[in-house]
Amino acid sequence: QVQLVESGGGLVQPGASLRLSCAASGGSLSTSSVAWFRQVPGKERDFVAAVEHTSERRYYADSVKGRFSISRDNAKNTLYLQMDRLQPEDPAVYLCATEPAVWGSALSKASYYNTWGQGTQVPVSS
Repeated sequence: QVQLVESGGGLVQPGASLRLSCAASGGSLSTSSVAWFRQVPGKERDFVAAVEHTSERRYYADSVKGRFSISRDNAKNTLYLQMDRLQPEDPAVYLCATEPAVWGSALSKASYYNTWGQGTQVPVSS
């Protein structure tokens, strides 16, 4: 099955930008829906953004809409999350996920995804 590896996390200042990458191997991201979630200790994984398979429709959590942008580079088999104007509520472990047969409202539910990366830490300096 496909394996996912996130990278790009790091210490940034509020208002700064950061781009996360999710490199896939053993399978193609282009044939599945893909998503980003984030998680802090003691809390569930919260939906951030997703790309719906076949429709290529983008979905965003209200908390990041207008600031974050999800994209997929099929040639590089890599998923990206461009994060702009980072806010104090954004620090978390960010995880990418993929699932071949999920769409619509299910895209925002972590329980629908079976393949996850290990996560990359995004703290914010203060």
